[in-house]
Amino acid sequence: MIESRGVRALLCATLLVVATLLTPTTSHAAPRIGVMTMQPGEEYWARFGHDAILVDDRADDPSSVPLLYNYGYFDFDQPGFLLHFAQGYMSYQLAAVPLQDDLAGYAHDGRGVSLQWLDFTPAQAVKLQRYLQWNALPEHATYRYDYFTQDCATKVRDALDAALDGQLRAQLTAPSQGLTYRSEAVRLGAPLPWLGLSMHFALGPYGDRPLSRWDEAFIPMRLQASLRLIRTASGTPLVTQERVLLPQRLPPALTDAPRWRGWFVAMGLMLAVLVLVGTSYAPRTTALFAGLFWLVCGLAGLGLAAIWGFTEHVAIWGNENLLLTSPLCFALLPGAWAMMRERDPPRWHNIMLLLVVLCAGIALFLKFLPFRIQGNGDWIALFLPIHLALAYAGRQSR
Repeated sequence: MIESRGVRALLCATLLVVATLLTPTTSHAAPRIGVMTMQPGEEYWARFGHDAILVDDRADDPSSVPLLYNYGYFDFDQPGFLLHFAQGYMSYQLAAVPLQDDLAGYAHDGRGVSLQWLDFTPAQAVKLQRYLQWNALPEHATYRYDYFTQDCATKVRDALDAALDGQLRAQLTAPSQGLTYRSEAVRLGAPLPWLGLSMHFALGPYGDRPLSRWDEAFIPMRLQASLRLIRTASGTPLVTQERVLLPQRLPPALTDAPRWRGWFVAMGLMLAVLVLVGTSYAPRTTALFAGLFWLVCGLAGLGLAAIWGFTEHVAIWGNENLLLTSPLCFALLPGAWAMMRERDPPRWHNIMLLLVVLCAGIALFLKFLPFRIQGNGDWIALFLPIHLALAYAGRQSR
């Protein structure tokens, strides 16, 4: 109850400050345009932050309410949502909501919110406002969502760029800062280990292309940083004023992607050594581990193959981790079961084992080819030693 009162008090104080900040200081017919950036939340779907466009035309109409044009609305209960999610056909919507209504939810969740006022000419501001009003109509509001190219931040970026007649894109085609879709996804997903690791495993070569500042703007906080660099046609800064509307009460996002290589190497080598030792001293336990390992690999590989072949998740296509977690591992399960019962595996078991190891070796070989750029060295370091150890143990047990 005390916490609830504290949140309510914070919200009331914040909204009072916001009202002051939004009070127009000059009289002009065109609306004021701002970009609001929300920091990451605790839920998995909020880990990447959020942003929206603020349109405040109270200078022209004092009775109007500042509207926040938010491209991040989705409905878990819409028919077929989970099926469409699995297929890569997710639908999101643009919604125009009163500013204070939207801020209330972020205040409750402890997420920081900041506002950047932009130096739009009257014609540019009106152009953007009319576009957003049209886009928010029910027949135009729905769009096909993509994690990297069509999300809340890229839709805001594109709308601003159109109103500025391409000035935004022209100034954000600078060389890459070394960021990739993988590094950004893992960086922001890492506080939830299952999320960071699953994205690291699932992303294919698509996720490792160097990004321009324009591409980086799929992350709201990157767009916020880039807007500070933009100049108007007259050479003045595009951002005229920046204010914090809500303080960030959650742990801040990581500044860099975590470096997991050492942990992956250590885990891969440790499990490989345990397999080799267990073959002599605990063969049934080792056979159980082998069966579980091959089952997990087979399921993971089957999932990657199904996504590649039957969905629109292009960021996962061509994933070389399919070589490390080959569906061929399913063929090794009868051998593991036989060894658990202290019987000889089928004759073809060692042939399939050799094929599985060969596939994992190809994954390593691909790292030496200049045209292959997938950043899956961590997974090679984990899986390849285990595959090699199981293959060696299989040969020794014959």
